[in-house]
Parts: sequence; structure tokens; C-alpha cells
Amino acid sequence: MTLVLDAGALIQVDRGNRTILSALDTAFDKGEVVDVPTGVIGQAWRNPDRQAVLSRMLKRCNEVDLDGAIARACGQLCGRAATNDVIDASVALAVARARRSGKEVTLLTSDSDELGMLLSVLDARARIIEV
Repeated sequence: MTLVLDAGALIQVDRGNRTILSALDTAFDKGEVVDVPTGVIGQAWRNPDRQAVLSRMLKRCNEVDLDGAIARACGQLCGRAATNDVIDASVALAVARARRSGKEVTLLTSDSDELGMLLSVLDARARIIEV
């Protein structure tokens, strides 16, 4: 299984949300992949001196780069979905990529409506957990 996190999930980690931290510890202990698109990190990263919990957790995650090819794919997805949030599009594309590798995917998000719509456009299924 793969977990994909959006900015809302990272903010909950930063706030010390025990439910989210426990779910992540369980995933890490089971050797599951935890993907975090780099744009999402930019949305949540504010003061590293005060974000020790978030910093430690991110060291255990797979950071999914927002390179040129992914940026273009995000723009295309935004065009198809008639939306403009490139970072949400990068989260949806991370889910779709994990699904193409044959893995079950759980998405931890604070924006289930937007991400659900983007996943629908991509025809990518994921278990969505609102955080």
C-alpha cells in the first residue's frame, strides 16, 4: 500500500495530531511507501526551528519531485478539470502514479472534494481519508 499526503495532512503532523502520527508510524513500521509531493511540502513548511516533528517525519517519506514533466502534467490536468490548483493536481498525479504500479493507495487530505474530483478526471481510485 502507498499513502499520499497533502498539505492538510502535513499541517496535522506539524500540530502533533496523534491519529495521523500513529497512522504514519504504522505505515512506516509495515514498510509501506509514504509519498509527499514537494509542492505540498512548500505549502506546509514555515519555520524549521519549530517543525521538528514534521521534519523527522518527512525524512522517512518519499518526496515526489515537481519537475518539468510533472508540472506540465499538472497544468494539463488543471485544464481538463477546470481548476487552477497545481499543487492539488500534483497530489492527484502522485496517487495515479502509485495506482499504475498496482498498489492500493490511501490519500490523507484536508480537501477531499477537490482531490476526489481530480482523481475522477484521472480515473484513479484511492481510499480518501479527510484529515
